Amino acid sequence: MKRLVLLLSFVICCLSFSNVAAQPKREFRGAWIQAVNGQWIGMGTEKMQQTLTSQLDALQQMGANVIIFQVRPECDALYQSNIEPWSRFLTGQQGKAPSPYWDPLQWMIDECHHRGMELHAWINPYRAKTKTTTVVSQNHVCSTHPERVFEYDGLYILNPGMQENRDYICEVAADIVSRYDVDGIHFDDYFYPYPVAGQTIPDDREYAANPNGLSNRSDWRRHQVNLFVKQLYETVRGIKPWVKIGVSPFGIYRNKKNDPNGSETNGLQNYDDLYADILLWVNNGWVDYNVPQIYWEIGNRAADYDELIHWWNRHAANRPLIIGEDIERTAKFGQQSQKHALYDECPNVKGTVLWYAKAAVDNVGGYADRLRTSYWRYPALQPSMPFISKKTPKKPRKLKAVWMDDDELVLCWTAPKGSEWEREATRYVVYRFRNDEKVNTDDASHIVAVTDDTFYKLPVVDGTQRYVYVVTALNRLQNESKGVKVKVRL
Repeated sequence: MKRLVLLLSFVICCLSFSNVAAQPKREFRGAWIQAVNGQWIGMGTEKMQQTLTSQLDALQQMGANVIIFQVRPECDALYQSNIEPWSRFLTGQQGKAPSPYWDPLQWMIDECHHRGMELHAWINPYRAKTKTTTVVSQNHVCSTHPERVFEYDGLYILNPGMQENRDYICEVAADIVSRYDVDGIHFDDYFYPYPVAGQTIPDDREYAANPNGLSNRSDWRRHQVNLFVKQLYETVRGIKPWVKIGVSPFGIYRNKKNDPNGSETNGLQNYDDLYADILLWVNNGWVDYNVPQIYWEIGNRAADYDELIHWWNRHAANRPLIIGEDIERTAKFGQQSQKHALYDECPNVKGTVLWYAKAAVDNVGGYADRLRTSYWRYPALQPSMPFISKKTPKKPRKLKAVWMDDDELVLCWTAPKGSEWEREATRYVVYRFRNDEKVNTDDASHIVAVTDDTFYKLPVVDGTQRYVYVVTALNRLQNESKGVKVKVRL
């Protein structure tokens, strides 16, 4: 019996090691931090910064490398804007600046970049007012241009059928990208409003005025959203070509009963109900990554997670497919390991975004523990996006180990030269190998740091152990240079 227990323990260890060893070097590991649920209202500057610091520290420890931070819940701003008012989801009153003053978006960019994380600014394109907002400020679009919004089930929506609104949203995105060092612009599943029985979208006037040659109203609405997505992508790409555009649509594109190309599901549909043709955007290259919200469990009768992840994998085209994951539901059904096994079956799946950050930080169902000790144990770089650029920086220069005055041994190097953005080094990857190991920078288990510094403190023990350190340079897309190496004794 004892031998059987030992054998089983050995097998479990081997399986765990195999799972860790198979970890990809490039993986999108994101978490959504939302404002629209009101979690920040009345918290105040100091408390909100403390809470965000705690969340970012915990997310970094569990291996996250992207934060998707909601900065525009309802045509407002969690940042300094001359276009839209301060958000009530920050201060409790729309148009009121935070006191003591701070800029949450700039603060989050600084904090994320310091931790080696990307920051993607999450905007809601069309939603102008939520049901719980009772008063809008004088400079809010509902006040300045009431003719450009319509009411639907208590919400106010920027009319997607108006070019003025597409221009307006793109102006907001251009303002963010021009003034802030964001790594991405991210928009979610709210296009035309989610359908409600008895409610009608009031767009007769816009359709009659400019039907765009389309006799079907649904086709016309999809065309309006398509025009916006294309315009937004071109706007951002024209300002900073390295800023990524991501979308996180509802988890079902179309049901097979309505489209032979659809999934074996029975639920609300992006294409038919939200007028969002996600596959067109992916196939036309109008988004850089796609995060369908597959929030159901494996075996769900209406929307089986297994069915949907394979369906999206088949339709990923040449854009990274990232899975929007509901932590609480996954934990409730005890399916974290099964879902990660499905990731391995789907070669186009390049990562996960966790819904939502607080559930990860709270370690619901031990979810974060398994990320930290297994699935996200080693650091990971962002998925490659060769459709934006394949160019890499040159390798770092003058790598050497230097003893400092305080008896610390520090690995130092000099940034490579590069004038254009694709050649500019913005971060560095530090790898460590035993002296008798083959240098293989494709193995993520050898990454000891991803840093924006040009130095790394070495962990000296007794000066007898020999190691080879390799340092590579990353540009803004995390395209990686060749490595430069040095041998050291620790």
